[in-house]
Amino acid sequence: MLSVFRNMLRIRDLRNKILFTLFIFLLYRLGTAIPVPGVDLSQVQLFAELQEESGFLGIVNLFSGGALETMSVFALGIMPYITASIIMQLLAVVIPKLQALQEEGETGRKVITQWTRYLTVVLALLQATGFTFLFHSGNFTGGLDLIPDYSLRNVILIVITMTAGTALIMWMGELITQRGIGNGMSLIIFVSIVSQLPSQITLMWVNTSDRRLVFVAVMLLMLALTVGIVFMDQGQRRIPIQFSRRVRGRKVLGGQSTYIPLKVNMAGVIPVIFATSIMYFPVLVSSVLPAEGWGQSVREWIDTNLLSSGGSTHGGGGFQPSLGYIIILGALVVFFTYFYTAIQFDPERQAETIQRQGGFIPGIRPGRATVQYLEYVLSRITLPGSLYLAAVAIAPSIFGLAFNVPVGLSGVSILIVVGVALETMKQIESQLMMRNYEGFLT
Repeated sequence: MLSVFRNMLRIRDLRNKILFTLFIFLLYRLGTAIPVPGVDLSQVQLFAELQEESGFLGIVNLFSGGALETMSVFALGIMPYITASIIMQLLAVVIPKLQALQEEGETGRKVITQWTRYLTVVLALLQATGFTFLFHSGNFTGGLDLIPDYSLRNVILIVITMTAGTALIMWMGELITQRGIGNGMSLIIFVSIVSQLPSQITLMWVNTSDRRLVFVAVMLLMLALTVGIVFMDQGQRRIPIQFSRRVRGRKVLGGQSTYIPLKVNMAGVIPVIFATSIMYFPVLVSSVLPAEGWGQSVREWIDTNLLSSGGSTHGGGGFQPSLGYIIILGALVVFFTYFYTAIQFDPERQAETIQRQGGFIPGIRPGRATVQYLEYVLSRITLPGSLYLAAVAIAPSIFGLAFNVPVGLSGVSILIVVGVALETMKQIESQLMMRNYEGFLT
């Protein structure tokens, strides 16, 4: 293992990519500590110390690396971009023009990426406006007014600053993808979650001060989930492909055999990120409802019955989801696993590619029979993959609900951290293997 790290630093190009990525991480963490103008810093500090991370605020704060509770310029995090990506991928299924752009290759993807950026800015404006109202009203801050000067000028300044922060994060993620080690957006989320792990573990330790066995059980559960994620991430079904022999002049071409690796978890951590971002939509919508009367009742119902347990946590603090939240999150993870897998792997296109290259699956006729076989295999491996993702995502939440402990360190966090770490290791390994060095997983 130590030789792998030495080889990473020995290769100049790879070393520069790693150092550039770490530099972007440093700038990102610096931005999470800079508060937006126009807020009461004393109230913001009090809110951060109280750690009122209940409901969706706990989730968004986790994905923003703690920037939301400090009202920093990066308070919205990368979530508007993720939401915009979800919307664009959903629209690509029903709008023929977007489907045509996806099939155009690199040129079409650039156009879709540009539209995603514009949509990200629009969503960031809407979410920044909603958060500004929430932090002024005190409905989700324990009665604290973080923006006492709630004038039009001040609100516009805060909204523009937070939107610009989201655009800057999006640009940082693209820089990591282009000039760093890749997976820029995923690595931004990775850094955000990792930065919150020490505080989440400390919070869990404090809330289980008289029940140390519960704390040990939670840590063992997290360790077991990590091992299971690594094991399932490497699982794949290999579809054998045989190429027929062709004679061209004096040369004999083909006759080789290979395989198509279909991963059990082909969608990776994307379904979990999609499902988590969807879960705080109801609260953002409810933020524009009237502050009193039926609007207040709707907000209280959403926060109590959908996003928090409704009961007091042992020792207070922390995000403790309700049974409704757990069920909906699990169902969304399963749905997005099937959805994203269908986008990533098209059996008809794959069958055409195999037939065009003169290949076939042994025992399966080319054409429609190959398509049906690939669809059958894909559905068989996607089902356990989706159930595995859902189980990992909700297992700590079920444990926390049963033993009345906060679950800020959730299965969603573990999935994203381990999944992104594995993908990054694979990318670094590919760079090492190109230069005849051994990698992490070899």
